[in-house]
Amino acid sequence: MTARVCLTLILLAALVGCTHDAQPPAPDLKPLADHTKAKDARPAIVIFGDSLSAGFGLDPGQSYPDHLQELLDSKGYAYRVVNQGLSGDTTSGGLARVDQCIAEKPVIALVELGGNDGLRGTPVAITRKNLESIIEKIQGSGAQVVLAGITLPRNYGDDYIREFDRIYPELSKKYHAPLIPFLLEGLASPSGMVPGMIQTDGIHPTAKGTPIIARTVLATLEPLLKTK
Repeated sequence: MTARVCLTLILLAALVGCTHDAQPPAPDLKPLADHTKAKDARPAIVIFGDSLSAGFGLDPGQSYPDHLQELLDSKGYAYRVVNQGLSGDTTSGGLARVDQCIAEKPVIALVELGGNDGLRGTPVAITRKNLESIIEKIQGSGAQVVLAGITLPRNYGDDYIREFDRIYPELSKKYHAPLIPFLLEGLASPSGMVPGMIQTDGIHPTAKGTPIIARTVLATLEPLLKTK
């Protein structure tokens, strides 16, 4: 091997060594910002209902539970409203998912169920039994139950409606649960609907109607609340 070849090999080895030893500049690593919201420690009021509570047909923020939260905040009550309204839910569906309500550890649970049972013609005895089981489970967790009453269109027959309407006051008395006699008070009545308060389906409140429901609900809840 000539001196020229040896020199060339030495230079190549040195170049390769430099290539392996050289490190890219360390990236400028900064800790990621923590965008996780702190858990809301305020005691919970769970709205456990169907589409009337879920805000069916409304934009986000327009349901009556949303307005109830605004009212509580404005009056200085330190509670968080948890909306567990589920469109289409029945009392049997509510009974199947009542553990979701209990998991929130509510101090108050507003039970707003039964309307879909009535619209489907479910035997009143079944609706009553399901509501009893829901109430007993929630009360067993230590929460205060509030019942929201509802009625049915007049074409469901006087006998069925009369039996259905008795469910809420009788369960309210049996379980010492405060009662909202008619959730849609001021929006509708057996004689008809207040213009602009009910959607064209004849069942669900409009964005104009939900603040009224929130005030109706608060009137029953307020004696149960503690100020800040």
